Amino acid sequence: MSNAFQSLRLPRHVPLIVATRGGTPELVHYGSIAVVDARGTRIASIGDATGLNFTRSALKPLQALPFIEDDGAARFGFDSAAVALMCASHNGEAVHVRTAQAMLDAIDASEINLQCGCHVPYYFSYTGREAPAGTRWNQLFHNCSGKHAGFLAYCRLHGKPFKTYLDADSPLQARIRATVQGFAGHRTLPMGIDGCGAPNFAMPLDALAHAFCRLALGETAALDALRYAMTRHPDLVSGTGRSDLALMQTAADDWVTKIGADGVQAIGVRSKGIGIAIRIADGDRRALMAATVEVLQQLGLLDNVAATPLADYSRPTLRNNRGAAVGAVVPAFRLPPVML
Repeated sequence: MSNAFQSLRLPRHVPLIVATRGGTPELVHYGSIAVVDARGTRIASIGDATGLNFTRSALKPLQALPFIEDDGAARFGFDSAAVALMCASHNGEAVHVRTAQAMLDAIDASEINLQCGCHVPYYFSYTGREAPAGTRWNQLFHNCSGKHAGFLAYCRLHGKPFKTYLDADSPLQARIRATVQGFAGHRTLPMGIDGCGAPNFAMPLDALAHAFCRLALGETAALDALRYAMTRHPDLVSGTGRSDLALMQTAADDWVTKIGADGVQAIGVRSKGIGIAIRIADGDRRALMAATVEVLQQLGLLDNVAATPLADYSRPTLRNNRGAAVGAVVPAFRLPPVML
């Protein structure tokens, strides 16, 4: 074992989800869960609630916060749809691309100013449709184009150059770093670079859960503006076939939520004044959603899952190529009783 590996502080994850085949465990997905109240006090947890986990796209509302705090939305006429797209990992559907372009038009910027890169729109993978052969997708179709348009808007608002907006020591990213660290008790957080090129931070799960509790409660005017936008436009935050859309449709105006790549889910529950953060260590999305739905059920927040848009995510049946049931995805954890 290398010295570098020995020096890593690995989170103490535990089994959360098991995929069975013929009734025998085949896959075991480890992870951790944190549930906190409005004071940030942990009221339930499984695994390692204090271990550091990169937030990935679950960080987007906090990355958008400085622009909203500085009244940038009003300055450029960004409506709630534009604010929602700043927090989005969107599908690259027509409404997403149109909204991102309108944001750029409002700040006198163009698609070439974005630095998120290009990929095939998520719409195709989440709907099972085939992308048209030979199509070239520009950066507006990138799932993070709204976030990056918001970054450019912050730079325009404060007279900062577009070219360096992703630099970790740029005024924008320094402001975001201070904001995120403030939500983590003003502690220094490890930084890495996300898939879209933006700095990202590893946080304890209980800090991420508390951030989403504060977001759900609309603790400040800026946080409330973000909450309102995300819950009013869950289709812009995600898109067709997406789990964030299903979650926010299930409890409209109450749950504000954001998934992050590689197994991160954060949820704030306004009516109960709690925040939830979940991490699946191997990043498996099926296991993440199974764990998310199970947490909501165990907390008493979801009674009849079969009657909600979350039905397909709860304990899904595994089927072979002929459609026959061959296994199941089942939870392997039990939260301690919590009075909400």
